[in-house]
Amino acid sequence: MTRLSVRPPAVTDARNEETMQGFMRRIEATPPGQCAITLLLSQLDASLLQTCGKCVPCRDGLPQLAEILRRIASCKAEPDDLEALKSLAEVIRDGSDCAIGWDAAQAVLDGIERFSDEFKSHIEAHACQKGISQSVPCETFCPAHVDVPGYIALAGEGLFAEAVALIRKDNPFPTACGFVCEHPCEKRCRRTLIDAPINIRGIKKYAVDGAAADTVPVPKALPPTGRTIAVIGAGPSGLTCAYYLALMGHKVKVFEARDKLGGMMRYGIPAYRFPRERLDEDIRAILSAGDIEVVTNASIGTEEMKTLSKECDAVYVAIGAHAAKGLKLPGMDSKGVISAVEMLRAIGDDAYPDYRGKKIAVIGGGNVAMDCVRTAVRAGADEVNLVYRRRIDDMTALKEEIHAAIAEGVEMLTLEAPVSVEADENGCCRALIMQPQKIGAYSRGRPGVAKADKETERLEADLIIAAVGQDVVTKPFEDFGMPVKWGAFVTDEFLQVPGLPNVYAGGDCQSGPTTVIRAVGAGKAAARNIDEMLGYHHILDCGVTAPAPKANNRTPMGRVNINERPVKFRKRDFKDVELGMSREEAVQECSRCLRCDCFGAGAAVGGRIQYV
Repeated sequence: MTRLSVRPPAVTDARNEETMQGFMRRIEATPPGQCAITLLLSQLDASLLQTCGKCVPCRDGLPQLAEILRRIASCKAEPDDLEALKSLAEVIRDGSDCAIGWDAAQAVLDGIERFSDEFKSHIEAHACQKGISQSVPCETFCPAHVDVPGYIALAGEGLFAEAVALIRKDNPFPTACGFVCEHPCEKRCRRTLIDAPINIRGIKKYAVDGAAADTVPVPKALPPTGRTIAVIGAGPSGLTCAYYLALMGHKVKVFEARDKLGGMMRYGIPAYRFPRERLDEDIRAILSAGDIEVVTNASIGTEEMKTLSKECDAVYVAIGAHAAKGLKLPGMDSKGVISAVEMLRAIGDDAYPDYRGKKIAVIGGGNVAMDCVRTAVRAGADEVNLVYRRRIDDMTALKEEIHAAIAEGVEMLTLEAPVSVEADENGCCRALIMQPQKIGAYSRGRPGVAKADKETERLEADLIIAAVGQDVVTKPFEDFGMPVKWGAFVTDEFLQVPGLPNVYAGGDCQSGPTTVIRAVGAGKAAARNIDEMLGYHHILDCGVTAPAPKANNRTPMGRVNINERPVKFRKRDFKDVELGMSREEAVQECSRCLRCDCFGAGAAVGGRIQYV
């Protein structure tokens, strides 16, 4: 027997690891506006490097497939090439020995179907579709299209008020988004090519901590137009729309069903994530802009909508999604079974629960479910369990929220589907009955589940909270004439309601429950589109411009993450859990920005999306 070496058979494997990590970072930083066919070709070229050469379909077929796809990508293909591409891909998929050939061919077939319009444009028009061009990643993926590189540069120089003013040019809720934004702006950050995305939300929080929003004057409103717009709902979308319309010189009447403004930011987000006094800073600044009249405790129904649509020049409906979705399970009508909306709404009115000595079960796996379990911990519960029918990896909640809940003592009971509520002789819940699940095939992007061959399990609970989604109260508005589909208002891409030329709708009531920044983006778009509908084209000036870029700092550097108060302290109260960045940390994090607004394709014409 020959000697055995402990060295790897391929001596470059260890060194290849670094190259592959760089390759993965490049994929993560794929810029927005990329041609879909070019992207498919890049994926196919990577597959060519992986083929072992043993089976003919993969070894000989993939190069031929790449050649056809290359002709299509370069807009030099004929209609027959598309059929040849599809036929060859099917042969490779069905004839390859392993997953390398099968997956490469299947990706091309999926791409032909998914991007049929782009293939048609390349073959028939010999060009990409309109709008295919690279843009600034952070600005593009921010639903409000905030000038992210600009305010990062200002914050890095310690110009807090100027940074807040520049954020507010596109988003009048800088404080809210500094605390609770899900930061979609970070997902294609070009800094990923070097190390990791910039902590954009953390820098925004640093800016508003340095200059409170209500201490930074808003721009002076333009001359009055004599037009009046009604805004139904004073959440992030409604107040955003009101802010920009008021700055444009229109008179705005805001109608809010509750006695305090803020919508789900106040009645859906616990104070430990977003202190109420910080929300009020944004609201005070917004209400200082132009001619805004607020009417609280105003219930708008069918007749009120008829009146407002006649008396006002336009109406923007932004009522949010404040109704709770229910679970149709036996025993859900027992005492002690409540919805997440009911629980969090009470906290919004400063009615904090006392769960001392109780066992709490929360059903769900989204951010609202995490808010509920973390609130229950702070309310003194003896035991807090989260019940979810999929795995932790499949939860829609932010990963940091999941990790924080676990650190605070929440037990995650995954692959458990609630089947009924057990009640005592007085009709009070005392246990949740669960059916174990097994993970299954993928459906709509994540694995599905099926009933496992196991006995049901019993979880003792004094209080059961259902956090399984929210609904929109559409009936009064449907009766007025606003169409509804899948429980949300129907509009065109400009948020105008079909058949009602002066009525617009946006935010959660139009898109379904989503994030604060998406609601802000909708409110901003609605303001611009209402202004245009009324025959204007107002241009607003925030009075601040981004500083000139400095030379890029391309030294690989760790990302500065926001620290939180120690678990043993924070889980006992509802105070803000985050500590924020120090001056030193913020300057370092801001220096990592590559200023894509000035360098690279993002600086080209069309690279920036501006509405106001």
